[in-house]
Parts: sequence; C-alpha cells; structure tokens
Amino acid sequence: MAHSILPNTHENGFRQPAKDPHWILPEGTEETGDTTGPQYEVPPSDEIVTSTRHNDLGFNVLRVWPTLHDGTQSPHGVPAWWKPQDKVDVLICGAGPSGLEVALSCIRQGLTFRIIDKNNSPLTAGRADGVQPRFLETLSTWGLATEVHEEGPIIERTAIYHNGTLLHHGHSHQSESRYRGLHIITQGQIERVFVRDLLRHKVLVERATTLKKYDVDSALAASTDPSTHPLHCVIEDRQGRETVVQAKFLIGSDGASSAIRHKLQIPFDGISTNIYWGIMDCKFETDYPHAWIFGSVISTEHGGCVIIPRENGYIRLYTQLNISQTGPLAATRQERDPSFAESGGQVDIHSVTPEEVLEQANRIFAPYKLSFAAPLSWFAVWKISERVARSFSSSDQRVHLVGDAAHVHSVMGAFGLNASILDAANIGWKIGLCAKGKADLTKLLPTYNSERRLHAAKIIEISGKYLRLVCSSKLPTADLHNLSAEDGLDKLETHEANKTNGVDGTVHTPPKSSREAIWVESDANDQQNGTSAFTREEAKAFLYSFFTNYGQFLLGVDAAYGSSCLNPFMKHTNGVNGVQRIPPVKVKNGVRAPNPRVCMDNSHTGYLYDKLPGDGRFHLIVFGSNLLGPVRQYLKILSDEISSKGSTGRFYARFGGRDRFNIVLVAKGMPFEVEQNLSVDEDLAALRDNAIVLADDRAPDDDAHSTWGVNHRTGAIAVVRPDLWVGISAAPDDTETLGSYFETFLLA
Repeated sequence: MAHSILPNTHENGFRQPAKDPHWILPEGTEETGDTTGPQYEVPPSDEIVTSTRHNDLGFNVLRVWPTLHDGTQSPHGVPAWWKPQDKVDVLICGAGPSGLEVALSCIRQGLTFRIIDKNNSPLTAGRADGVQPRFLETLSTWGLATEVHEEGPIIERTAIYHNGTLLHHGHSHQSESRYRGLHIITQGQIERVFVRDLLRHKVLVERATTLKKYDVDSALAASTDPSTHPLHCVIEDRQGRETVVQAKFLIGSDGASSAIRHKLQIPFDGISTNIYWGIMDCKFETDYPHAWIFGSVISTEHGGCVIIPRENGYIRLYTQLNISQTGPLAATRQERDPSFAESGGQVDIHSVTPEEVLEQANRIFAPYKLSFAAPLSWFAVWKISERVARSFSSSDQRVHLVGDAAHVHSVMGAFGLNASILDAANIGWKIGLCAKGKADLTKLLPTYNSERRLHAAKIIEISGKYLRLVCSSKLPTADLHNLSAEDGLDKLETHEANKTNGVDGTVHTPPKSSREAIWVESDANDQQNGTSAFTREEAKAFLYSFFTNYGQFLLGVDAAYGSSCLNPFMKHTNGVNGVQRIPPVKVKNGVRAPNPRVCMDNSHTGYLYDKLPGDGRFHLIVFGSNLLGPVRQYLKILSDEISSKGSTGRFYARFGGRDRFNIVLVAKGMPFEVEQNLSVDEDLAALRDNAIVLADDRAPDDDAHSTWGVNHRTGAIAVVRPDLWVGISAAPDDTETLGSYFETFLLA
C-alpha cells in the first residue's frame, strides 16, 4: 500500500507499534577497535505525498529511499561500478512494469542491456492493483514471486449488488495454480521489487532519460551475423547530454502514447470510450455490508462502482463518473490532445474533486452510504480506451512493443499489469536466442506478434463485456482479432455473421492503408442508458455465463496461443506397422504447461515449475512412468540421444546440449524407488546424469502423470518453452520429431 511503514518493534517476537523509528541507528560511544572500513549509515529517505488531491482528513505520505530505487537520480550519485556500455544487445525504453520485466528476463539470460525512463523514480502510488496467478508463475521463474504474493491480500470472495440489492455473494473464481487467485499489490511496490533485483545485478535504471531518436541500418538488420548492432539510438538525459547507444534490439515500453509506436506508424485500433472512472484509495466508513470484499455495485440509473480490498483496511474504489455533473472533462487541454484521445489513461484535471466522486459513489451505492475515514492514498480520473496495436513488432523484427505501448483496456480483470509480464516473458527469451545467434530471427521473432496480439485482442473483448455490464453501457464490444498486420488488409472486410469487422455489431469499411487506425468513438449517450441496462435476471444470467466461460482466463491460466513453428498442430503419429499411436500426453500444444506437485527428494516437495528457471532454456519434461517394462526401451533411445556428440544426434548436442536444454525426469514412485529403478542397468545413465530427477509419488488421481495425461506404456517428453507454454510433445523415442521441431527456428 502507498503509505509509510510506521515505527514498530519485534522485541517480543512479533510486530508491535513503537514510539521511535526502528530503522534509525542507536547512538553510542562504544569503540570496537575495528577500523577496516566505514560503519554502516542509514541512507537518506524522503516523505512523498502520494495523492494529487486530498479530502478534509489531511494527506497521505510514503517514505521512499532514493538511493535504493531512483537509479541514476540517486542523491548519492551513481556507484563506482556503474559503467554503462555503448553497445548492447537490448535498449529498453520505459521502466514501468513491462520494461522492467524485459530487463529481468535479459539479466537471467546474460544479455547486455540498458533501460531508460523519463521519470525520476518508480511510481509513487496508484495504477495497477492486483496480479493474477499466471503473473506469479512467470515471476517465480525469476525467483521473485514470494516477495510479491505475500505483500497483500488474496481475493477469495466476491459480492455484486444490483440497484441496491444483493445479486451475488460467493467464492471468487480460483485456479489450480499454486497461487490460486488474484493477489493485491500496488504497481509502485512491484516496480521497487524489480528495481532492487536490477540493483543486485549491478544494473541501474537511467532516470530522467529519454530516447531522442533512433535509426535502423537495414543492411545490418537483415544480416545473420549476431555481432552486428543495427540500431543507432540517441538518448538524452535531463541536462541535455546526448549519448549514442548501438543495440541489436529496441523495446518500446514507453506507455499508451508510445513515441516508438508512432515512429513505426503502427495503427492503434479500437475504441475510445466516454467512460471515466474516479479512482480513490482510501479507508471508508460505510454501512454497505460487503465493503471489504471484492465486487461491484451496479445502478442502472447512475452507473457502477468496483471495490478492491487493499491492505490495512484500505479500499480501491472505482466510481463511474456522470460527466454531465462532474465538470467539462471533454474541454480540457489534455482531452484535445490526439495522443490522449487515442490512448486514454489518467486525466490531469482539477475540475473533479474527491467529494464529487464520493457523492457519485453514494448515488450508486444507495441505499447504503459511504464517507471518508482516512486521508486519500491516491486519487485519479481515468478515461477508458480499448485499443490494440496493429502489430507489436517492426517489419524487420528489430523493434518490439510491450505493455501499454501495445494494448490498453479497461480495469476489469486487472489485465494491464498482468498482460505486460506475458509480453515481456514472451519476447524476452526470443530476443535472447536471436541476440546470441542461436535462433533464426525471421522464424522466431514473428511469433511474438502473433501470440501476444491474439491474447491482447481477447483481453479487450472479455474485459469489455464486463465493463459494459457494470457501466450499463451500450457501446459496442471491440473485436480486434483479425486486424493484425500479418493477416493482411483483406481480412478487414465486413463479416456481419461472425462480427469480424472490428467492433461487435458495427460495420466498417476497410482502412485505406495499413497505417490508418480503426476508431470507434463514444459519447455520453453510450452510458447509463435504460435500453442497455441489464435487468436483475439478465445480470444474474450474464454473471453465471461470464465466469463459467472466462473464469480461468481472468486468472491468466487459460491463454492458449495459436499454431506456429513453436506450437505446431498436434498430429497423431504412426507406430509399428502403421498403427496409429496414442498421443504421448493429452495436454495440447500452445497452452500453459500444467504445474503439478512433485517430490524433490526425501525431505522436500514442491511444484514442477520450481525446477524450470527463467534463464532462456527449453525445458524437456520427461515422463518416465516407473522406468520399467515397455517404457524403458523408449527412454533408452532418448538417453542415447542425450549422450550423442555433435552432428551424430538428432537435436540435443546439435542445438547446444545443457546450454539450451534443461532436462527434468519425472518418474513414478517414492524417491528411493525411482533411484533404484534408474540404476537397475546403465542403459539410462545419460538421462540420469543430465536430468533433474523428480519423484511422482502422489495418488494416481492427483499425480503429475495423470495431470499431463501421460501414456504410461511409452512415457512422454514435453517441450516446455522458456515462458512456460507447451511447445510440442512426443514419445521419448521420437527424437526425429523433436529434431524437426527445433530445426524450424533454432540454429545449430
């Protein structure tokens, strides 16, 4: 939460309030006689007011530590070890969550990079407020999930009111992920977790620094030589000093009004709504019975509110504003800015006060009442836009957009922050392989756009459906699936039957060129219109259908990617005498890799993902059943492949061996049984010696083999991509299929 940690003491073994700050060193005169170095001193801190607007109860402050978090803007200056390079693999422009996440991926792959940001420090307060299980699963591969998921509450119950009466109260949708549901944490807290990780690796965010211009040498961009740096970038710091940085790849994580997207002339297709949220982080005094439970309050006359419980009794309250009563929003200078009109976001306006937003909330909550019970931690007015970039990548695959630079959408589902990490994890390992010359840039990098744009378009559609329920809006739902650059403009023809024309129920003519965005504008008539409001029965039916169909998507675990060289269409293979083989696993290609519980050794259990680090390697998950009987002959062929040298093998040594592949053997039985069965003969020695061995000792209806749907007769090998999606699966003896798979995009 965006407020200062209060003085406390643990002298009795647990936290209790204290009078004096616990971080201040006690004064003393003891002489230790040790003069080998300077004594530790507490770095300077600042107290920052977190909200631009306040209520009658005062203002909220956050204690920050600039030396830790402000990178090159640290008041102590930059450390002696900071020596940024002029030639790097990746230049990252923007140090919000998406840019920092790309940096985390680069670090773990040993890439060189610089990350710049126009702001002086991480976000102080507000913005994103929750992370999905898939966010945390991704973060776990970088070793940072625990710090994030333990910070705030988890959403476990949901309450929805409709015109003053309870419509739904029950358990929130949950997943089988170890992280279950939505975890509450502010964006600023997450950014500081990420910045500290960079600091541990001797990387600073270059603050108050912007990308002034960049050019791409087309000849070098087309080169297959991985040592070339086709991008010539000029960055400028606050003092106006310019530095030239040469890079192999450029990441545009520069927000919804992305200058990099505009330079690439990539259209930002979608809808600019006239829906505004007044957002307040505060404590409230109220008689509303479910104030500290996640949910929505819908008034078909006045609009909607969304409630997100936060730490320490605070609530994030989103209130739909009636713009006819809250001042001339559309007349502000920021509203007239074409870039803002396209991208939406926070409105820098002072004609709307916290008291007005509270008054509107009380109209929506009626007959219940709310009043402020603490100073505001954050206040903002936010305009909703629903847009997806026509392409997430430049045509030469040297520049890529991530996060808000590629897609913006409503707050429903908490997708902004959660989609950004999937963008970063997806592009991170791909540019890592290409920067090292280990993958074919022309084959691998186009999959970033096809995979992540597909997911972003689905976010727009699904979060938009729920937005329109809460806001009683008749604005069409955006359908942007078929506008991507590689689909071609011929796909933009109107198809009323399946609504592929851009917005549900709205007919468009195709744009005249690939640089013309498809826009749909809304006005006040799109809001709070009786003809668009759901009746109680309709709202209840909508909620049942919506959460049944999209509950797992809202948690990030239902995020299938389409067929490509990375996720080929599943085909049944022929075995002996042409008999069709049973598929080695039931899990489909291109979906999230299941994460069952497993036994690490005699004293430790955990999850499969615990052995899948985010270092850019492919994970070869070998399911070996009990290692005996018919399955052993299949495993022996795989073991022989692992022991092969250079060109004699199908794929393992040919594409890099241990440097490219992380082998995990999952075998049925207790740990001592697995060890014994592995050693009955030396025919599996190479597999044993090169794999992390896990015991699958849970009951048959809850073990890893049944979770993946493994054929026990043949066993299976599942290729899990570095971002934890399933690439392909095969029987362990089918090394030819595995070799054909990897040679479509990897370089030997």
